[in-house]
Amino acid sequence: MSQNTNTEDTIDLKELFFALIAQWKLIALCIILSLVFALLYLRATPDTYSVDALVQVEDSKGASAALLGDLSQMIEQKSPAQSEIEILKSRLVLGSVIQALHLDLEIASENNTFSHRLLNKTDYETEYSPKTVTFNDGEKFFNINQFDVPNSYLDKKLSLSFKNNNFRLVDPKTDEIVLTAPLNKLNQLKNQFGTWKVAIFTNDTFDANYFVQKNSLPAAVQAILSNYSVAERGKLTGILGLNYQGQDKEHITKVLNAILAAYSAQNVERRSAETAQTLKFLDEQLPDLKKQLDDAERVFNKFRQQYNTVDVTKESELYLTQSITLETKKIELQQQQADLAAKYTAEHPAIREINAQITALDKQITQLNSTLKQLPDIQRQYLQLFREVEVKTQLYTALLNSYQQLRIAKAGEIGNVRIVDTAVEPVEPIKPKKLQILILSIFLGGFLGTLLALLRNMLRTGVKDSTQIEREFDLPVYATVPRSPVQETRMSILKKKKSIPILAVKHSDDIAIESLRSIRTAIHFSLASAKNNIIMIAGPAPEVGKSFISTNLSTIFAQSDKKVLLIDADMRRGYMHKYFDVDIKPGLSEFLSNQAELSQVIHQTEVNGLNVITRGKSPTNPSEMLGSQKFKALLDELSQQYDHIIIDTPPILAVTDGIIISQYAGVNLLIARYSKSQMKELELSLNRFEQAGVKVNGFILNDIQRTAGAGYSYNYAYAYKANKED
Repeated sequence: MSQNTNTEDTIDLKELFFALIAQWKLIALCIILSLVFALLYLRATPDTYSVDALVQVEDSKGASAALLGDLSQMIEQKSPAQSEIEILKSRLVLGSVIQALHLDLEIASENNTFSHRLLNKTDYETEYSPKTVTFNDGEKFFNINQFDVPNSYLDKKLSLSFKNNNFRLVDPKTDEIVLTAPLNKLNQLKNQFGTWKVAIFTNDTFDANYFVQKNSLPAAVQAILSNYSVAERGKLTGILGLNYQGQDKEHITKVLNAILAAYSAQNVERRSAETAQTLKFLDEQLPDLKKQLDDAERVFNKFRQQYNTVDVTKESELYLTQSITLETKKIELQQQQADLAAKYTAEHPAIREINAQITALDKQITQLNSTLKQLPDIQRQYLQLFREVEVKTQLYTALLNSYQQLRIAKAGEIGNVRIVDTAVEPVEPIKPKKLQILILSIFLGGFLGTLLALLRNMLRTGVKDSTQIEREFDLPVYATVPRSPVQETRMSILKKKKSIPILAVKHSDDIAIESLRSIRTAIHFSLASAKNNIIMIAGPAPEVGKSFISTNLSTIFAQSDKKVLLIDADMRRGYMHKYFDVDIKPGLSEFLSNQAELSQVIHQTEVNGLNVITRGKSPTNPSEMLGSQKFKALLDELSQQYDHIIIDTPPILAVTDGIIISQYAGVNLLIARYSKSQMKELELSLNRFEQAGVKVNGFILNDIQRTAGAGYSYNYAYAYKANKED
């Protein structure tokens, strides 16, 4: 028991493989459908292009470094790449591009839908320029030079239509006309919706309607950012890569180059502003310093004229040099302090450092001044006046040099960024990737097909193994009949045709016929101990292959020089007459109802030794006819005239006709169809026979598919061998 359970729980990979092979049509259909959907998607999806550019960000200290000197190295310096990335994405840069090219205006055709693109080749194009926005609809076009709408209609679609040299704007949500104005002029109107400034120019006549939308600045910026990206190439390289995607390759190239131009211009302007601030400071200081220098020289010259020449000792010259140096450094530090005070607070390390240096210089100057006071009065005055002249002269000369340098720097200012690569119009689209989509669709279709095939195989809970029947009911399986490659068409379709070919006649070497030939020996042994030579072919439910087995088995017996009679006892829906292309009546129902003689209902066939009795016209009481004494007498009479009588009966579980006929038959065979007949159906059918006191001799497992793997090959080989031995 445990061994059987383990066998049932084991997954047979070989059988699973053959199950997929048997359903190759389903898998192929899924692949074809997947490819069709992929092709439809590629047709309806426009190509997307991508352009890129490179920007180098240089680490510069700015114009203030000319005044800070070595002190600028003490200020913490950060990599400017990240800040430049944010500037490239800011409204400062993108907003100027949007305003310059009118990118806040969107125009589209109302027919530009997925279904329309699928069925028609669209020829819509929007061209943006600094002066106008042009929308091309094939050979027709119109220009929008200005489109200013009230704030309540920002970011809202408006339907644009043309008629009689006028245009009309309609709110598609309410179908309300919001503006009607003439073409080819600037219209400045004010109505209940607000103030409008719209100028649309065209000389063409349009039948279609269009959607026009004026976006707000945040919405327009967000629309660009959805297709625009900036990232640093590598780590701390200072090289920024810009990328912009869109469907119009000329348009995206123009937009990205405009972004580069706007970014470079603002960068130069920003650095020039820093230089201009320093020049403004020097412009204010130089005149005052020049006046102080002139005043000092005038006082000093007056003193020299009054006292002629004063002899200065070497010690006094040293004091003078030290004093001039200290005063010069102090004034320079004060200027640096004023420049940094505009950028940093008093607690900043740079400000605190300069304050400390000025305090130290004040202390040294105080000490030096106290020393100078010990000199003679005239000599002391001389030194003081001379010091004032020298300090003012050196400071004025230094600031004048810085002023000239900054003027030159401003004139040649290029910013701290360099455009390495500009945007170049692309050649090939980046998406949709057609080859990849087609390959993925094949794999996806194959995967779905395989999944459906496995699901169908799992849902097939019918009989799949002859040993399962033998083990469950302790009855032999006379034969397993494989599905014929010739008759792949479903029997429900064949029934609708006027005639059905007999496989044993048309294709006698078919694998299904070879398998049926193996039944002859088993039936011979069964007939040896049977009460008569009548063989009944029954099935638990419709469409299990009773008529196919009965017809071909009768033909096989007749081909072995036997006299065989085939009776279609399914007087409700029998279609045996279609196999032999004979009239349906007179048949069995006419004979049992005394409407025809026996000789009239027995039809000759093209197969030598094989006669057939058709079902005749469908009666109202077939069960009573089959249970009558006349039917029993008919079988007794015919049993003496033929070697074998094969009776095809209605389904056992549907009507009682088959149970009635089984009482007259010597051999009763039950047909089970592979993967369709349930074990419960077979069990109920056997119970019906047992209740009638009739023994079922065995089963025939019909329509074995290639999913049976090794069992399939074995049964076919066994059938072929048995046929050769017979």
